[in-house]
Amino acid sequence: MMNFEDYETFKFERNGRILTATINRPDHMNAINATMHREMASVFYDLQLDPDSDVIVLTGAGRAFCAGGDTDWFQQMIDTPIMFERLLPEAKAIVFGLLELEKPIICRLNGAAAGLGATIALMSDIVIASDKAMIGDPHVCMGLVAGDGGCVIWPQLIGFNKAKELLMLGDMLKAAEADKYGLLNHLVPAAELDAKTDEIAGRLVAGATKAIRFTKITANIPLRKIAAELMDASLPYEALTNISNDHQEAVNAFNAKRAAVFTGT
Repeated sequence: MMNFEDYETFKFERNGRILTATINRPDHMNAINATMHREMASVFYDLQLDPDSDVIVLTGAGRAFCAGGDTDWFQQMIDTPIMFERLLPEAKAIVFGLLELEKPIICRLNGAAAGLGATIALMSDIVIASDKAMIGDPHVCMGLVAGDGGCVIWPQLIGFNKAKELLMLGDMLKAAEADKYGLLNHLVPAAELDAKTDEIAGRLVAGATKAIRFTKITANIPLRKIAAELMDASLPYEALTNISNDHQEAVNAFNAKRAAVFTGT
């Protein structure tokens, strides 16, 4: 059995051979800080190596699934840009950790998923969403390129033009609208989220484990190729916007609870 006790921003619960990994910063809407980003870069590889699980459920503690980047962390990286550059291998490891995880992973989308949180949700194999959930990639609203996987996964799921519109405007979608675009596998009332998740996880764990894993591996080959092609460009572009005036303005505006005024610099 793998030892997950060293994780600070995740908690884990076993139900037979189903392992639930919960993003666990509920007081911060599960927003990503440096510690969580580092742990996200390793957690999917550790889940792969765990000998006592065959199905993974990924969810968030509290009201949100994962609300994107923490603005205090953003400010640290603005003040010390080398911090952002050093994150690039972690960012790639998060995406490829998800895509290379052989075990089926169910996203139990309990609340808001934004930015990297949305990428993680959509790169899961099956997304089961509460009708209270929202999803979107508002990187541009923070003056950043959607470099950490959004430009990879959104066009594959909903087509290029609609994906580009959503990525360039940074709109958040309510669950019903996300379902209309085909981003969700199942949309259920919040009170039924656990039951539906348990149903799908139960069917997977009772299935032919090797056949399921090898089917997932094969289906993900195109996504892995696309991610390899795009992320070596998208991440450096995101690093450039980390030092832009517009990104600083977005952080200032968020903290002041006002609308950002962008200048294109």
